[in-house]
Amino acid sequence: MSPPRAALEQALDRGEREGGSVEFKERLSKDTHLSEGRRESLAAQLRHRVLSGDGEATYVLGVTDDGGIAGVAPDVFSETMDVLSLLAEEAECHIDEVQTWGVPVEETSPELDGSMDAAEVPDPRRGHVSSGDVDADRGLVGLATVREGAILETDDEHIVVGTAGHVDHGKSTLVGTLLTGQADDGEGGTRSYLDVQPHEVERGLSADLSYGVYGFDDDGPVRMDNPDRKTDRARIVEEADRLVSFVDTVGHEPWLRTTIRGLVGQKLDYGLLTVAADDGPTRTTREHLGVLLATDLPTMVAITKTDLVSEERLEEAEREIERLLRDADRTPLLVRRHGVEAAIEEIDETVVPIVGTSAVTMEGITVLDELFEHLPKTGGGAAADPFRMYVDRTYSVTGVGAVASGTITSGTVESGDELLLGPMPDGSFREVEVRSIEMHYHRVDRARAGRIVGIALKGVEEREIDRGMALLPRDAEPTPTREFEAEVMVLNHPTRIDAGYEPVVHLETLSEAAAIYPEDGPLLPGDTGRARLRFKFQPYLVQEGQRFVFREGSSKGVGTVLDAAPEE
Repeated sequence: MSPPRAALEQALDRGEREGGSVEFKERLSKDTHLSEGRRESLAAQLRHRVLSGDGEATYVLGVTDDGGIAGVAPDVFSETMDVLSLLAEEAECHIDEVQTWGVPVEETSPELDGSMDAAEVPDPRRGHVSSGDVDADRGLVGLATVREGAILETDDEHIVVGTAGHVDHGKSTLVGTLLTGQADDGEGGTRSYLDVQPHEVERGLSADLSYGVYGFDDDGPVRMDNPDRKTDRARIVEEADRLVSFVDTVGHEPWLRTTIRGLVGQKLDYGLLTVAADDGPTRTTREHLGVLLATDLPTMVAITKTDLVSEERLEEAEREIERLLRDADRTPLLVRRHGVEAAIEEIDETVVPIVGTSAVTMEGITVLDELFEHLPKTGGGAAADPFRMYVDRTYSVTGVGAVASGTITSGTVESGDELLLGPMPDGSFREVEVRSIEMHYHRVDRARAGRIVGIALKGVEEREIDRGMALLPRDAEPTPTREFEAEVMVLNHPTRIDAGYEPVVHLETLSEAAAIYPEDGPLLPGDTGRARLRFKFQPYLVQEGQRFVFREGSSKGVGTVLDAAPEE
């Protein structure tokens, strides 16, 4: 018996009784249950249930007063959750977790049989995740956990770190050790916390972006006991005074496009490049470093697997990395020579600290902890600017609907905000409303620039949302861009870039083929010049000052948007 079904059976067995913490509701509607007088009564009832459960109540939704399984249509369940959320807010409580099951609508027995399917809960480390459509002859039953206390405000310090590095250089293993404080077994065991697809676990190779979080309070690091439990990640968000979110990219060369998306589209504060001590810098190392430095991201280098090499080999690896950085016009700073305080003070777009680490012996972990605890936030726009978020991933959650996730570029978003989503393929923008917000599985009432969040949206279906779309305030007047002017610099190309050259442009979270038309003739490697770029398939939201990377095969370049609406 799966834990979710066991939880539902337990709630039904406990039953709805006076002085208990379980409440049965078949459905809640805005017109009926939020009317004058009724709302206050239901909020008081909810508060009573929470206090009776020592700060936690269980609401079983889609069941009759006697515990009979009724099941309600998805849109009815969605409205029920909206009403319950408002009642919880009025009672100074919040909904902490929701689980749903699909049931035949004609089922009325409280007994659960094999026909009940647990709906899949979205994992922000995955790509498109669908809980499955509920057929017309199936309804929903849900279990909502309501806890005392208002929804968390996220005004604590929060930095976002993007990792990069060659495959097998211990990138994900190092992050797993930082998240848990656990030493690795020498076989990459801690990296399993970041691999979520079966083939990733089996092959030991990441194939998509992964996310992790740990934090700090007055007593030091706040780590996860088990990152596989979403409640453990939520606990970090709730308890820590300062948060460090990791966007763990892909080291395998065929997935460089995914790595670029992670480093360009997530509004990172810092880059963390891993180089294995026994292998040294590789072609992929140089490729990833080029992307990090081309976007002016303050970066540090972690030399991993120091437990596998002698002191002589470690010093040789340090020299190799120092040469690599100097060749890129950067200043290396060996932390073991100059100290952590110097690294914190000096790190910027030109100075790159280098730290020796081992996930097996835990060497360098406390050094990275100290860096992440004290480094200032650098990325993301100001919270006072208008809200903007580019969509990176989408989900469909039974009973909730469409969820768009990404990193907030600027401004602040709150539950209930009315937004625009787009542009759609035809250039239009869709009016949507924020149903709820989650950050690392913890439900929050508001979130501001630099946060990685999932936003549940009313007014749109998940299949209509694409990566690269943007969320904006309802009163914004966005202009979709098919063609824009930019200053581009060619980093590498076998010959020259002529008019009509068509690489893939990586801007924010979008990756789209675009034709380049240099204004002053062909561009050679190392050249910088103005050019017009035209997206091949559809318009996107582009604004002046945005940085982007373009790539095709071994060719690579960077650019800055100068004019998002050039005259014809």
